[in-house]
Amino acid sequence: MRDLSVEAAGVLAIAVAIAHGILGETRVFSKARIEPDWARRLVRVVWQSSAMAWAGGGLLLIALPFWKSDPARYWIIAVQVLVYGSAAIGNAWATRGRHIGWKLLTGVVVLVLAGI
Repeated sequence: MRDLSVEAAGVLAIAVAIAHGILGETRVFSKARIEPDWARRLVRVVWQSSAMAWAGGGLLLIALPFWKSDPARYWIIAVQVLVYGSAAIGNAWATRGRHIGWKLLTGVVVLVLAGI
């Protein structure tokens, strides 16, 4: 059951990462006016880097049951809880809880913790 939980967390993490990347490009950056151009490029790269980090974390979570190392399991879980937890807290704070992102990221954290 704990393996299923971390795999489900991985799938959810990848789905959130893909949605974050696509919606960022189609809804945020298509309307945002950020000057100068170098600042716009920087914000875009940072935005997409977070999506890539979340997708990479999701892949690690999906692969986790195939590694037979308890220390690796606990370290990966600890790091992913910090990554997704901090993103969830930041999202909830910045949007005053009105954005679905913090709920989805919290869902990843809960599923990951259930896999301990």
